[in-house]
Amino acid sequence: MGYAGGTLVDPTYHRIGDHTEALQLDFDPRAVSYEELLAVFWTGHAPGRGSHSRQYMAAVFCETAEQLEQASASRARVAERLGRTIETPVTSGARFYRAEDYHQKYHLRRYRDLVGELAAYSPTQLVDSTVAARLNGYVAGRGTLERLHEELASFGLSASANAQLERLVRGRA
Repeated sequence: MGYAGGTLVDPTYHRIGDHTEALQLDFDPRAVSYEELLAVFWTGHAPGRGSHSRQYMAAVFCETAEQLEQASASRARVAERLGRTIETPVTSGARFYRAEDYHQKYHLRRYRDLVGELAAYSPTQLVDSTVAARLNGYVAGRGTLERLHEELASFGLSASANAQLERLVRGRA
């Protein structure tokens, strides 16, 4: 989690300036394509509706010229499919600033026992951790019990943490 798209250097939640709250998504293109990620993005909000504020607007901040080309093309396809103007901007060259620690892995932080399993991680390691990201997703209600069972052993958690995570996911099924 962080901020992007504005001109203020080192924004914070309480001094965000003209930035937008954003997330930086690292992905393995062998596992999921940028096009697939864009498809999820476009269906995850109302792209034909403008934002009520810059802080909370939906936007695509591209890192490369290739991403900009792909995102712009996908935006055009969405406009054609919907038959309307798309308000969601697609831009490049925006610097990403990480948000404060308390904004990172927000859902996971509600479960002290699970966060405690990652106590050896520095704040930066916690933000960058795939395990922490997966745990955050599961406790936020994303992910199936079947998928959890497939990857649970790879998390390296204690038996009690595994059981807690399974209870949480099962309770949402």
